[in-house]
Amino acid sequence: MAEYTIKMADERGHVLEQIENGASEAELRDRFAQQGYFIYSIKSKGLLAGEINLPRRRKIKQEQFVIFNQQFVTLIHAGLPIIQSLELLIKRQRNLFFRSILQNVRDRVRGGELLSDAFEAQKVFPKVYTTTLLAGEKSGNLEEVLGRYIAFQRLAVTFRKKLISSLVYPTLLVGVLIVMMTFLITFVVPQFANLYHTLGADLPPMTSLMLSIGVNAKHYFLYTLAVLVVAGFFLWRWMKSDSGSTQMDRIKLSIPMLGDIWLKYQVAVFSRMLSTLLSGGLSLVPSLETAEESMQSRLMSHGISTATRGVREGQSLARSLEETKVFPEMSVEMIEVGESTGALPAMLNSIAEFYEEDVQNALATAMSLIEPVILIVMGVVVAFVLISLYLPIFSLGAGTLH
Repeated sequence: MAEYTIKMADERGHVLEQIENGASEAELRDRFAQQGYFIYSIKSKGLLAGEINLPRRRKIKQEQFVIFNQQFVTLIHAGLPIIQSLELLIKRQRNLFFRSILQNVRDRVRGGELLSDAFEAQKVFPKVYTTTLLAGEKSGNLEEVLGRYIAFQRLAVTFRKKLISSLVYPTLLVGVLIVMMTFLITFVVPQFANLYHTLGADLPPMTSLMLSIGVNAKHYFLYTLAVLVVAGFFLWRWMKSDSGSTQMDRIKLSIPMLGDIWLKYQVAVFSRMLSTLLSGGLSLVPSLETAEESMQSRLMSHGISTATRGVREGQSLARSLEETKVFPEMSVEMIEVGESTGALPAMLNSIAEFYEEDVQNALATAMSLIEPVILIVMGVVVAFVLISLYLPIFSLGAGTLH
């Protein structure tokens, strides 16, 4: 899908010029011609977000999207028609990309498309959102269903912010360590190498090793950086593939302490999402399919896909999830209780709350252990570098340097 600048006139002769999204110029021309517009010109502005040839990827921030939906629900609750609600929100939208998306949605709805289909055609909104809209349209209770989605997104945003804030300090420490080591090895160590070369000193093995690392690092720094960039690019491409992403998920799971935290976080996201979809009136299999497509973890997505096949064949959800060997035993047991009592959405919410709290507590504990470890590593590394550099000077002061 690409972005186009379209100039057209309505039936009253008013000339309009706006940015629209479409598969092609012909598709845009046919769409607006059917709505009664006379098309003057359509000019391509380039590919939209997500396309390979786009120099920079544009996307809608989650917080911004939540605010839009809150306003949208408020307008619907006030009794305004969907098209008029979209018109008001388009006028208030300052993000030009988001505004063009909403304009396209409005025009599609005006042309007779369902709201869920219009949003899905933009290719920038999460699957769980368009499925939620579809459930609301089918049940005739769009306002309530969107309200549940907003509550889900609020919790997700708040939870993610807490996770990010807890990782800021350790990340800062690691960054400082990397910068400090780069400076020492590429600038300080070569200065000492020149000094000892001038003195013609016999150097201890530890000093010789450090000086060799520093001199080589200075000479081959750009080559090393280029190799790391290329290797990082291919690693990123591999991680985007199905096999690479699945393998990275397995590696994450194998990390002591952090792997367990990561798994519980994914289970919490899945449980909250499935509960929202089921509460919106969707049946279990479509809800599982939507959750599968919306999961960030490829390993978790494969597990949900396997469980979906089991449910489709007549198995219970708890049994199907248990057979995947991905979900924790406690979550499976709680889902089984929810199924047997007929309160699966409420139980899924309880699972999400339990694991979210568990993740926050476990992450706080892990960070309290990781931070001093990073500081100790920083101290040991810096001490090793400084001792190896100054050891010959100490020997010179003792009169043993030739």
